[in-house]
Amino acid sequence: MLTPEQHARQLIDAQLALAGWLVQDYKQINLGAGAGVAVREYPTDSGPADYALLVDRKLVGIVEAKREGTSLTAVAEQTARYQTSATKHAQRVADQLPFGYEANGQEIRFADARDPEPRSRPVFGFHRPETLRAWTRQLGGTLRARLRTLPAVTTAGLRDCQIEALRNLDVSLKDDRPRALIQMATGSGKTFTAVSFIYRLIKFAGAKRILFLVDRGNLGRQTLQEFQQYTAPDDGRKFTELYNVQHLTSNQLDTVSKVTITTIQRLYSMLRGEAEFDAGNEERSGFELNGEAPQRPREVAYNPALPPEGYDFVVIDECHRSIYNVWQQVLEYFDAHLIGLTATPAKQTFGFFNQNLVMEYSHERAVVDGVNVGSDVFRIETEITAQGSRVEKGSSVRLMERQTRTKRWETLDDDLVYTGTQLDRSVTAPDQIRTVLTKWKSSLFTELFPGREIVPKTLVFAKSDHHADEIVELVRELFGKGNDFCKKITYGSDENADTLIRKFRNEYNPRVAVTVDMISTGTDIKPLECLLFLRDVRSRVYFDQMKGRGTRVISPTDLETVTSDAGAKTRFVIVDAVGVTDSVKKDTESVERLGGLGFEKLLHAVAQGNHDSAQLRSLATRLARLDRQLTPDDRAAVQAQAGGATVQQLAARLYDAVDPVRQEAEAQRVAAAEAHAAGLPAPGEPGSTLDEPTDAHWQQAVEALTERAVRLFDDPALRNLLTKVHAQHDLIIDLVSQDRVLAAGFEHRTSPEAAQEALARQRVDKFQAFIEAHKDEITALQLLHNQPYARRAVTFAQIRELALALRLDHPELTPEGIWAAYEQLEKARVRGAGPKTLLTNLVSLVRFALHQTETLTAYPLGVDERFGAWLAAQQQAGRTFSDEQQRWLTMMKEKVATSLSVEAEDFTMPPFVDQGGYARARQVFGADLNQLVAELNEALAA
Repeated sequence: MLTPEQHARQLIDAQLALAGWLVQDYKQINLGAGAGVAVREYPTDSGPADYALLVDRKLVGIVEAKREGTSLTAVAEQTARYQTSATKHAQRVADQLPFGYEANGQEIRFADARDPEPRSRPVFGFHRPETLRAWTRQLGGTLRARLRTLPAVTTAGLRDCQIEALRNLDVSLKDDRPRALIQMATGSGKTFTAVSFIYRLIKFAGAKRILFLVDRGNLGRQTLQEFQQYTAPDDGRKFTELYNVQHLTSNQLDTVSKVTITTIQRLYSMLRGEAEFDAGNEERSGFELNGEAPQRPREVAYNPALPPEGYDFVVIDECHRSIYNVWQQVLEYFDAHLIGLTATPAKQTFGFFNQNLVMEYSHERAVVDGVNVGSDVFRIETEITAQGSRVEKGSSVRLMERQTRTKRWETLDDDLVYTGTQLDRSVTAPDQIRTVLTKWKSSLFTELFPGREIVPKTLVFAKSDHHADEIVELVRELFGKGNDFCKKITYGSDENADTLIRKFRNEYNPRVAVTVDMISTGTDIKPLECLLFLRDVRSRVYFDQMKGRGTRVISPTDLETVTSDAGAKTRFVIVDAVGVTDSVKKDTESVERLGGLGFEKLLHAVAQGNHDSAQLRSLATRLARLDRQLTPDDRAAVQAQAGGATVQQLAARLYDAVDPVRQEAEAQRVAAAEAHAAGLPAPGEPGSTLDEPTDAHWQQAVEALTERAVRLFDDPALRNLLTKVHAQHDLIIDLVSQDRVLAAGFEHRTSPEAAQEALARQRVDKFQAFIEAHKDEITALQLLHNQPYARRAVTFAQIRELALALRLDHPELTPEGIWAAYEQLEKARVRGAGPKTLLTNLVSLVRFALHQTETLTAYPLGVDERFGAWLAAQQQAGRTFSDEQQRWLTMMKEKVATSLSVEAEDFTMPPFVDQGGYARARQVFGADLNQLVAELNEALAA
């Protein structure tokens, strides 16, 4: 039986071989066997290296191997020792071998010793020999070295928010932060910003290839257009004239393209080695599947045709999508910096990007800057929407078979009672839809858009494809218009969705589009002026994305081409007919209960790889329920498609996969088989060293049971058949109930000043509630609350921790936003500005919120005042400073203002190092330097 060390070596051998290395023993060395050779136990002056990597007969790197389970973060020093150790006879590319790896069979870490600050990082697999050869020959230093010399951003043609995003990303990349998140409001130009930094990375940092990931096909097409339209600011040519950009529509990569645009679904298919991928699978975003995304990351394996070093940067568009929890291993496959783009991050988004938010540009700020337009909310409440209805027994109702849409009449044997939440799911009441639409129509030119005559471009959000059909028919009828006036744009539309979206955006008709979720996110329709919600949404992120469709600005000229009497787009109107603006919003759609997930989506989720036990148990229960409702013909059809398996057997297999009793039995079987194969007694048998199966045996058992349970659902024909027979339940059409409007009007329609004041009060209340809730948990709050006058009680790291906690609980509570709120409410008690970049202002904000200070004074202003008082005290005591000493003291003061203190290591960084660093400071102040620094920290910090 292999020892853990031997097993790890076996795995490492296989990983090296996958990456194209010929693995050899030192005594059997044959450097002519191939371009890249990995030699085991290679002798050096520090002892034998576990693996030496040679390319074209020259030593280029070392692999330090450890047993399985060994933490690798502290092993880099051992690797470095071998990288610098002398070797006899062998040629070397450098005295210090540039490439160092640590591996334990399960994990690989890598560092390039030529980087400005060499730091090991996790990699999916070993780099290929040809990659290391190219890196050793590359001029201009390593990629990370080149990122430190990026030129200043060319600001011409850029918005302020785009300039800030580019500059902050430059800083993040120069610091070698592996992940960065850019949050910019919808319509502020995220994609344009991305194309701008991609251009800089290719031209100035020498990026070899960049991957741009989207999660839906039409967003990929929009992104390609952005690249085609982008003009290089320093060249004047189009991006696509300078560099090749490939939008993948097949699984064939163009190796000469600098930029690859693809959906993450297709990328996963390619990593799996699939030759083809159905483009239809790219048209639905996983985020829009309403929670069906798998909870566990989708697993991938090393693919030599698409090695991990294939891309230097991966840009992830709309990275708030819940689906990216699933695709985490896909995203982490490449040895690349990850850059996320979103308008609406969730808590999980911040976590994935290591809390490195390099740009934060909110919708509220965008409205103030004229980049977005704001909104008004018009509420319509009807009796049936609020209370549901009752149809007495004996009444006739219409039934419709969902799949065939065959309709028939039936007399009720019992009362039909339904709630508002059941509307347009199990029951539809045409008069309820008609009542809402009638009120919306009658209010269009009197309250919503007074003085206008042309119906503004309106997007209606429906609950289902059938619901959308009902709305389309009634809108056409109520307005007395033809088919072109109102169109359904859903995945079930007969017409091409891209064509319909283009017409909705650029042509007079359609005036009204009805969708379920297809154009709720990402799609740019600037002339849109009205959003009508006939469905509720419980996800904060998803709702914000849906609202974002209306926020985009458009020039009056462009607006008048499709709506000639519009004048200018100054705001958009949300017509809320279901209480969507009042319903409690959760942070992500994926946290919704499984009961809200439709049968079709649940099937699709399992097929996509969601093998979470709750999902499997839910599907098993629904299949068991379905089995009791099937006709003999249905049973025969399913059994034929499922290879002989019945619906009951499909359900049983799913339940077996999550049943602890079955899991234990399977784990025992796996353990016994493994033991007997090795000639050992099974767990529990006489002479066995194990009393029961190990965790590894349990994991193998669960995986085996799950694979057996889910593999049949890979077949789309079986899923479609199950969906069809499941959907044969009739939809009840209530033609009896009459609806009426209970209330309608603008909600909270106040003056801009009052609205700003209300928003400011809300932010202050949230901030003070946060302090109260976390004063015993967050170190900075503990210190500021309990020791309000202690000097240097709070460190900058603790303030950063506080800012992070604030952002995770309330993304809108930035120091800048809180400061502006207090300034709005108590301007007379606020002194100095609250710059967004200075986290130190949180100290002032917390103390003011805790009523420890009478005025809210900007932290840098307070430091300036305390510095002036300290200098005056020194002068009064007869202590004077030269001009050079004054300059150094001023630099120290500014460091305290931005970081709460000045420390010894600060003298090794700008601006101190630019003036000679610690050595020069010691010359300027002599032996008093350290005491002087301590004095300043004591006097200036608060």
